[in-house]
Amino acid sequence: MPHSIVWIIIVLSIGGVIIRPFKIPEFIWAVSGATLLLILGLITPTESLSGITKGTDVYLFLTGMMLLAETAREEKLFDWLAAHATRLSNGSASRLFGLIYLVGMVVTTFLSNDATAVVLTPAVAAAVKTAKVKNPLPYLFICAFIANAASFVLPISNPANLVIYGTHMPPLLVWLGHYTLPSVVSVVATYAILRFTLRNRLRESVAQDISIPILSPGGRLAIIGIAVTALILLGASALDKPLGLPTAITGCLTSALVLIRARKNPWGIIKDVSWAVLPLVAGLFVLVEALAKTGVIQELTTLLRTNTDQSVSETTWLSGVGVAIACNLVNNLPAGLIAGTVVQAGQVPEVIKSAILIGVDLGPNLSVTGSLATILWLVALRREGQSVSAWEFLKLGALVMTIPLLCTLGTVWLYYRYV
Repeated sequence: MPHSIVWIIIVLSIGGVIIRPFKIPEFIWAVSGATLLLILGLITPTESLSGITKGTDVYLFLTGMMLLAETAREEKLFDWLAAHATRLSNGSASRLFGLIYLVGMVVTTFLSNDATAVVLTPAVAAAVKTAKVKNPLPYLFICAFIANAASFVLPISNPANLVIYGTHMPPLLVWLGHYTLPSVVSVVATYAILRFTLRNRLRESVAQDISIPILSPGGRLAIIGIAVTALILLGASALDKPLGLPTAITGCLTSALVLIRARKNPWGIIKDVSWAVLPLVAGLFVLVEALAKTGVIQELTTLLRTNTDQSVSETTWLSGVGVAIACNLVNNLPAGLIAGTVVQAGQVPEVIKSAILIGVDLGPNLSVTGSLATILWLVALRREGQSVSAWEFLKLGALVMTIPLLCTLGTVWLYYRYV
């Protein structure tokens, strides 16, 4: 009976995060669910604390990225970048769409999918405003979809990658050998489907008479801070070190230097950071900790081993698709934590491990709460006065996720079968 109650609380909490009844913020549902589990004695205070502390690296990473993004916004860096992107489009909506997609791929690859949601979304919002675009959503959708589609180009492209492999992260060159071709397929297929489904919304003209604003010294410092962060993340990844602390340090230092240079009050940046994301993540970690007590991880480990012994090919496809669906039911952060534990306990073949990682990374493109990056994107959208319903995203994601996912899994399956 207690296990049933745990499942009910988790389902209701995740449902609240997804649907946001009465427009109650996502973090309230996650934290309320975690608190209720504690009050009912379904999880002990020690277990709750253990779940929360497991997310320390994620909290630090998000803090650094959000400070970088808010500092860049305050110094009008996004407006400067937006003017350049709009001028390069030469009045073509298709060209502007392609430029934004390309930038999104680069940001995701070197700064992570969460950074794309936090840093790129306000920049794109500024770009479409500068371009006098009447319907900005097609361009803003790019930030959500490329954040997941390009999230396995490098190990640092998605913090979930580190969770899946744990202490057995492949060296960078081995990673590139395994994932370069699947990443190309994922990025190209996602672009093709996204561009096709949004084609009717990209027929309006884009303004050409764009004046380039002067970038402030603080804006130049923000660019340097973002570039340094990317280099540090690459270095940390190559050395198999946690990414959170270096990101938090560079974010804080960049903000401090910009504020000192501009002689501004730090409260202006601090109050505008979306701090509610941190308790949301903490609540999700506690929910996963409670879920582990139900025995589901042991059952999944046994199931994975049994299916692998029967057919590696069939298990590869079922694992990739199954994990992709699970991400949209419980978010890829809890799903990734569970999948990572199962993979490391099950000692599965590399092809199945790759399929599961792709399911965790690419699968969330189906729904608005499939990944933490998409939730961050939704938060950023609201700050820009835009909104996307769960149904609207699902209708688009049904194509933008499923076809690239199947193509990418097929690429992985062929690679391991014939190489």
